[in-house]
Amino acid sequence: MSKEHGNLSINSQNIFPIIKKWMYSDHDIFYRELVSNACDAITKLKKLSMIGEYEAPDDIEYKVEIKLSAKDKTIKIIDNGIGMTKEEVDEYINQIAFSGAEAFLEKYKDKANDDQIIGHFGLGFYSAFMVADQVTIDTLSFKDGAESVHWSCDGGTEYDISEGTKTTPGTEITLYLNEDSYEFANEYKAKEVLDKYCSFMPVPIFVTNEDAGEQTEEIPEEEVTEKDTVLDTFIKDAVTEEVEKEDGTKETVEKVPAKKMAKIIKRPVAINDIHPLWTKHPNECSDEDYKEFYRKVFHDYKEPLFWIHLNMDYPFNLKGILYFPKINTEYESIEGTIKLYNNQVFVADNIKEVIPEFLLLLKGVIDCPDLPLNVSRSALQNDGFVKKISDYITKKVADKLSGMCKTDKENYEKYWDDISPFIKFGCLKDTKFCDKMNDYILFKNLDDKYLTLPELLVKEEEKKDDAEVLDKDGNPITNTGDAAASDHTADGSDTSADSEKDERKVIYYVTDKVQQGQYIKLFKEQNMQAVILDHNIDTSFITQLEQRNEKYKFMRIDADVTESLKDETSAEDLKAETDALTEVFKKALNNDKLTVKVEKLKNENISSIITLSEEGRRMQDMMKMYAMNGMGGMDMNMFAADQTLTLNANNELVKYIFEHKDSENVPMFCEQLYDLAVLSNHPLSVDEMTKFVERSNKIMMLLAK
Repeated sequence: MSKEHGNLSINSQNIFPIIKKWMYSDHDIFYRELVSNACDAITKLKKLSMIGEYEAPDDIEYKVEIKLSAKDKTIKIIDNGIGMTKEEVDEYINQIAFSGAEAFLEKYKDKANDDQIIGHFGLGFYSAFMVADQVTIDTLSFKDGAESVHWSCDGGTEYDISEGTKTTPGTEITLYLNEDSYEFANEYKAKEVLDKYCSFMPVPIFVTNEDAGEQTEEIPEEEVTEKDTVLDTFIKDAVTEEVEKEDGTKETVEKVPAKKMAKIIKRPVAINDIHPLWTKHPNECSDEDYKEFYRKVFHDYKEPLFWIHLNMDYPFNLKGILYFPKINTEYESIEGTIKLYNNQVFVADNIKEVIPEFLLLLKGVIDCPDLPLNVSRSALQNDGFVKKISDYITKKVADKLSGMCKTDKENYEKYWDDISPFIKFGCLKDTKFCDKMNDYILFKNLDDKYLTLPELLVKEEEKKDDAEVLDKDGNPITNTGDAAASDHTADGSDTSADSEKDERKVIYYVTDKVQQGQYIKLFKEQNMQAVILDHNIDTSFITQLEQRNEKYKFMRIDADVTESLKDETSAEDLKAETDALTEVFKKALNNDKLTVKVEKLKNENISSIITLSEEGRRMQDMMKMYAMNGMGGMDMNMFAADQTLTLNANNELVKYIFEHKDSENVPMFCEQLYDLAVLSNHPLSVDEMTKFVERSNKIMMLLAK
């Protein structure tokens, strides 16, 4: 072969991909590009061997070797793959941006199998000049009669090509590092970068520090194989221990017997896993396999809640594993990490664009050969294909969750408190996801029992149990059932099928078990139930559910006094008390807008209850949200008209006020009673609390006299 000197030919149509190559933010990316090219070359040769166009030696071990020399400031990347002829070097190296992989795939597209070509040799190769002043290639094609080729370039547009000295098929690329890139020849730095980009490439990768000299290890002689180079053999002394016998004397006992050992040249250990867990069928993977993979990849030693194994071949090729991590505290970061791969080649860390927004807490890996190897976030954001991947992941998550609810509800309940905010957020963001999850959303009731919506909405007569509820005199009364859903609206009207009013089931809910403790006590006394909805997202969530369902509505437990909490009586029977007490309280409180009701509650110890209509409360919540986002300015007192003070006609204090309405101390009692009702509904303001304390002291002084 005659020596040749020439200029690199740059095809104007392909210049932009080259520019993008030089725009890498991290210069260490060259490792990924060159190692993936090496894996690509081996995959090509294996494919040719499988279809009979190449006869591989029986003892061949396909591998990629990386040899480092910090002393010489060089990096060598060696493969025993397909190699190149001089003509192929001219086509794929000297003419920048042409792809040998593309030509290969086109030629053998009808003979393809599951092995994929992961690189585009000739495109990523020039990333080497990001860190090297000079790059050489020594290559020999697998083809019969092929001559070895040596290629050299100093980073300019000129190159030299001549006959090489390589005797076996494959390619060796040598990088002579520039001054700013010496660190990449350091063994620890190199392994750090390779672990990031090459941990799961499909060909074994071995790293050798050429400056370290010959490394050895000692193994039992019986473990020596034909591949080992034995430097020496020796007897390893037995391990003994002096122990005391029953008679008090001591003797030496052999704990580990003497063993024949061999000193060998240290066996090379691949730095990568060529069969990562996501490439396997789920039936081949145990729970421990999934947990170990999670610990290895994400360095998180808290066990994940559960995981989803992705395996799709059509309409796009996608494999992966998604984990729901354990979130320990509300202050802990809930942002997950999704690692994106292309045929086991690392593409990007934490690509959010392929994951629905509400699932960003997930940790996992996604391997999608249909995505480009070099991908920008801006491109992903506008890619319709990425939207399809996101939709597929959403569906798989919904399928996993619904399946767990059906077949493994016990564990599903254990996970629910951790994942519920994200599932509810998903329902708000994605109507399809909401439809799939509608029947599998869990609600925890006052007894800490988890129920789905269908379970909550079972008709009352179907949920009766044998328990008796007793009145204040110990006499049995009608059981109202244990469901959170009620056949009554907030004003106590019957909502059965023959009612002309709102016929939707009412699901009562609690936002603060402590603050609303009085109402909870009333409900439990009548064997009624409510569900706990104490997350910030719940207000928006239940509104969405109501809008998408016509069978039920949600109402906070303190929105009104239900008929189940009252003794049977008519408004006419209580007209005198209502008129008199309304006047007294409005005057004492100096509030003409106050709505006052008088009811006979079954619990005579309850003197008064403050209620706020569900509509008014949700409007308040919405205004608060707007205010937090700088859109406030609305007076919250405008909703005061929605508040109702309900007085218990069975309570002795209320009776006293009615019978002594002209008494000197009644106005003070009215104020105190009102504040007590408010305290059971929401905290008092600073001024209100100050007055409440002062008033409490006055009342105690009355008792002390």
